Amino acid sequence: MSEPLLVERPADGVVLLTLALPERRNAMTVALTAAWSAVLDEIGADPDVRAVIVTGQGRAFCAGGDLDWIDPRRNVDSGADRLRAKMLPFYRTWLKIRSLEVPTIAAVNGAAVGAGLCLALACDLRFAAEGATFSAPFTRLGMHPGMAATRLLPEAVGVLRARELIFTGRAVDAREAVDIGLVNAVVPAVDLVATALETALRIVAAAPVATRLAKVALRGEDDIEQVLQWEALAQATTMANGEAAEGIQAQLDRRPPSFAPVVAAS
Repeated sequence: MSEPLLVERPADGVVLLTLALPERRNAMTVALTAAWSAVLDEIGADPDVRAVIVTGQGRAFCAGGDLDWIDPRRNVDSGADRLRAKMLPFYRTWLKIRSLEVPTIAAVNGAAVGAGLCLALACDLRFAAEGATFSAPFTRLGMHPGMAATRLLPEAVGVLRARELIFTGRAVDAREAVDIGLVNAVVPAVDLVATALETALRIVAAAPVATRLAKVALRGEDDIEQVLQWEALAQATTMANGEAAEGIQAQLDRRPPSFAPVVAAS
């Protein structure tokens, strides 16, 4: 069985991480999540690492959470409390990359969807292939946004644009992504990793302590944990109340979802 996460060192001080489940569009499976956690711990403890690049194998960057556990119809532990208890460690595991002291770069080779978008947003810099797309389709799937989407997306594109993208769930192509500040640049797919590596090498050439301290300063006050606490509760609630089941089924059926209206309190 092939490894779900490939780890390479293309140059001194640079680690290249490739999500390697192309048949699943690099969805965050249990195996991939476990591999990610272990590798991020190793990188965080390695003083020789100066920059990290993340990309995906195949046509997608990352399709987000694995339906095997986020779909309430497949999940016997579908109560809000149980779902919240599963989501918080899942969020924290994938967002470990934000806690690394060295700069991180997302080389977005294809679709970055939901939690996959959040993974790209958690990186310090982002480069997109010409065919890449970005979407936060949580509400279209009947779910509250998760994995710090409500914090990371406004941080990247501003509150007004983030509201639109979260409320509508519409996809953004690579050209619009660079226009709204979601990515640093768009490059041909064949040049994507090379472009990210070129930037990583420039980071490696800079003073290491100054770079690490600058990353801390640029991050500012990080309230991610408070955001995750709310999102885990809110997303679990929408996954348990039937909205997510309808949203996911509608996507599978390729039809518009039919959500029940909100009943006003009397």
